[in-house]
Amino acid sequence: MNDKKAITLALASVLFWSTVATAFKIGLVEFEPARLIFIATITSLLLFLALIASARKLRLLVEIKPRQYLHHAIMGFLNPFAYYLILFKAYSLLPAQVAQPINMTWPIILIIMSVPFLHHKIGWKSYLALFISFTGVILISSQGKISNLMNVEPKGILLCIGSAFVWSTYWIFNVKNKMDELTGLFLNFFFGLIYLTIYIAAFSTFKFQFSKSLAAGIYIGIFETGISFVFWMKAMSLTSSSAKIANLIYLAPFLSLIFIHSILGEEIFATTIVGLFFIISGILFQKTDKQKNYE
Repeated sequence: MNDKKAITLALASVLFWSTVATAFKIGLVEFEPARLIFIATITSLLLFLALIASARKLRLLVEIKPRQYLHHAIMGFLNPFAYYLILFKAYSLLPAQVAQPINMTWPIILIIMSVPFLHHKIGWKSYLALFISFTGVILISSQGKISNLMNVEPKGILLCIGSAFVWSTYWIFNVKNKMDELTGLFLNFFFGLIYLTIYIAAFSTFKFQFSKSLAAGIYIGIFETGISFVFWMKAMSLTSSSAKIANLIYLAPFLSLIFIHSILGEEIFATTIVGLFFIISGILFQKTDKQKNYE
């Protein structure tokens, strides 16, 4: 019974995540990245606070030690502040069908980064997987024709890959965190909001008009950075096979292409689909090396 509930929650998260690339592009029509993630962060923060209160865990917020505050101040800088600023800037420069799959390379980058930072040992399969996935990045970047590589937006591609590095760093810092996950997310977004407030005061404006972009920011806060994480964490805690649940995430980028095409009107290139298969094949191939070396 728990496995069935876990799969339902996981599939709900996958469905929500598959819509957010479209929401990102809609939000960026009128808002620059900082203001869009500001709206999303406030929304997520209020959602996390409501969930903590409903779970009767508010006491955990007053039992936090100074060292934990420092940890979450760092985590909040990485996510939501740095990660989404970089990612949204990439989305503002690239088609959604290019930015979304390239950002999917983070599991491969995470494994490579775990060598110097977590002292993990990896084999040749992980390096081959990295090559396979980045072959996919090249195909996606071509946007339909390999000849287009000469005209690709390099800043957007680099920002997208950079966001994957930031996300991987966030998870490396999160490995040893023993705090209640929901409380930890609240603190991360609390500090992230402080950084965003300072950033917007210095470089942007707090002017927000009622629009589709504002609605998109709220949507992102609920479904990208909010409830989807909660559903996913709950699914992982209920399942008897975390591997089966984890593999469901690879449905998201393919579903995302449907929304990108039907709502944004982007023509989906064959190179996008083939490149996405390369990226996911690399991630799945790397997992065989991870199981061999870590388990």
